[in-house]
Amino acid sequence: MSTAETTTGRAPARAGRGAGPRRRRELAAFLRSRRERITPEDVGMAPGLRRRTPGLRREEVAQLAGVGVTWYTWLEQGRPINASTQVLDAVARTLRLDGAEHEHLYRLADVPDATVDEEAGALPEDVQAVLDALVPVPASVANGRSDILAWNAAYAAIFPAVENVRQCERNSMWMAFTLPPCCNPVANLAETAPGLVAAFRHRYSRHLDEPGWKDIVRRLQAVSPEFARLWASHDVALAGSSTKVFRHHAAGEIRTRTLHLDVSASPGARLVAYTPTDEESRERIGWLLAHPEAAAADHRH
Repeated sequence: MSTAETTTGRAPARAGRGAGPRRRRELAAFLRSRRERITPEDVGMAPGLRRRTPGLRREEVAQLAGVGVTWYTWLEQGRPINASTQVLDAVARTLRLDGAEHEHLYRLADVPDATVDEEAGALPEDVQAVLDALVPVPASVANGRSDILAWNAAYAAIFPAVENVRQCERNSMWMAFTLPPCCNPVANLAETAPGLVAAFRHRYSRHLDEPGWKDIVRRLQAVSPEFARLWASHDVALAGSSTKVFRHHAAGEIRTRTLHLDVSASPGARLVAYTPTDEESRERIGWLLAHPEAAAADHRH
C-alpha cells in the first residue's frame, strides 16, 4: 500500500493512465451509492445523533479500509488518482461489495487487468442441471485455479478420483500431476501436460499476489518435478480444444476432445466438456455409467 494511500492529508499521486471523465463520474456515483447503503450499525459503530447523510461517512470508510481520508475522498470525487488492487480490495471489503460489484469497481478505477478472486464462490444452481443434462458426455466446472467445483456422473465415471480425494486436493492440475500411475486416468498426460501448464500460467498472471494461487503453484513445484520443469519454461497459452485420452482398467481407453466454455454467472469459472471422439469410447462411457461399481474401483494398488 503506497504512502499516498495510507497517510492522511497528503495529496495522492496522479494516475499514469487517465480513466476518462465519464468513467470517473461513474466511479464517484457508484462509491457513494455503496457507502450510503451501509449503516454504522452494520460495521459495529455507534449510529450517532446527527448524521446529515445516510450510511457511512467518507472518513469512516477510509478508517475501516485502512486508507487515507484524503485519498478516499479524492477517489470518491472521481479525481484521476492511483488505485492499487490491494487498496481497492480493502475498500470493497469495507463496502461489502459482492463479486460483480468488486469487478465493477476494478473496471471503473481503470484497473482492467485485475480480476476478483472468485475461486471459492458458489455456482448458480442451474449449472449442475446443465452438467447433468450433458450425460453421457463427461463434463465438469472449474475455476481459474483449476479447483473442480461441480461435475456430472459421466465425469466421475472416467475420473473417479474427483469423488475420492479431499476437497483441498480436488483440483485438476493437482490430480493430473500428483496421482500415481495406478490411479491417474489420463493416459496421454505427457502429451497434454505442456498445454495444461501453459494455460494455467496464463490464468495465473492475473492473480500473481493472491495467496491461493501462490500456494497451489508452490505445492505443485514441490511434489511434481514434471510440473516444476514445465513451469520453469514460462510458456503461456490460451486454453483450447485438445485430445484427452482416459484409461480404465475394466472399460479400456476412452478418447475425447475437450471444449472450454466460460460460465458468465461465475467470473473465472469454465465448463469443460469431454466429447467422445468415436463410438467405441461413447459405448465405454455408457458401460461405466451402467456399472458404477466398476467405475469407482479404477485403481491398481
